[in-house]
Amino acid sequence: MQRRPLGNSGISVSRLCLGTMTFGEQNSEQQAHEQLDRAMAAGIDFIDTAEMYPVPPRAETQGRTEAFIGSWLKKRGQRDDLVLASKVAGAGRSIDYLRGGPRLTRDQIHQALDASLQRLNTDYLDLYQLHWPDRPANYFGKLGYQHEEDPEATPLEETLSALKEAVDAGKVRTIGLSNETPWGVMTCLQLADRLGLPRVVSIQNPYNLLNRSFEIGLAEISHRENVGLLAYSPLAFGVLSGKYLGGNRPEGARLSLFERFQRYTSTLAEEATWAYVDIARRFELDPARMALAYVNSRPFLTSNIIGATTMEQLDSNLASEELVLDDAVIEAIEDVHRRLPNPSP
Repeated sequence: MQRRPLGNSGISVSRLCLGTMTFGEQNSEQQAHEQLDRAMAAGIDFIDTAEMYPVPPRAETQGRTEAFIGSWLKKRGQRDDLVLASKVAGAGRSIDYLRGGPRLTRDQIHQALDASLQRLNTDYLDLYQLHWPDRPANYFGKLGYQHEEDPEATPLEETLSALKEAVDAGKVRTIGLSNETPWGVMTCLQLADRLGLPRVVSIQNPYNLLNRSFEIGLAEISHRENVGLLAYSPLAFGVLSGKYLGGNRPEGARLSLFERFQRYTSTLAEEATWAYVDIARRFELDPARMALAYVNSRPFLTSNIIGATTMEQLDSNLASEELVLDDAVIEAIEDVHRRLPNPSP
């Protein structure tokens, strides 16, 4: 398993990270533990979760994912061998059951962090991330930017100052962003440099063959400012495996169970998916492994967050670590991207 530095934190992480948002919804506690064991045996030491997981978020299940990881950590007892990341929720997203409506204020960050640590059965996180901005911005696929001010939005200076308190208290080793824009990343970096606050070391945004919008503005920041990508949805909710093509909805699959996951199912996205699956078949590759291997190959990537609901899927995803795409495959992928760029931004 290749390893890459987590920004300037001095922490290194496995190039594949185990995503856990299915734990507690599509996966039982026992299944979650099996996935964690398998991932660790394969060389993954980077685990990502969030206080609002599992997904889809519901009041009845909120925090269950962290609790499943916590029971595994308690049983396994190898906390210091892992890089454990979690996230604090920002405003909106219809989760008012969480602290009466989450914001990234000083008090709420400390409340959220302490609750996550308790559920995870640990006294520190290696990486603590802001799950999405506390201000109106374009993320989760929103297009057509129109400037809007939220008078209740928490100033980034307050949020970063609260994270500094968590770092100073030894509860957090380093911090990161998620679903953030170029303006947000650069503003956080400027505040850190000017005020002596923690510098963000990573950004967890979507990146896959159907959504390479990260390359437009954020990839240059990753290179120049040492804020690497933690790529989520590298298989576009499983769409890039090809299993949903032709209107198929396999029993138990995410898009079959949850109507809310429509980001990667437009007519244009399906056309692009057919093209990528055809490339995989021409070169005798598994479509999902090819899609993951492409993400793995990006120079701005720190870690690729894989997720699975079955052990067979997990094993297939893990196998992408060993797949190196040759130049002909890469050029075929780029040709499709030139014809059908970012059908699911």
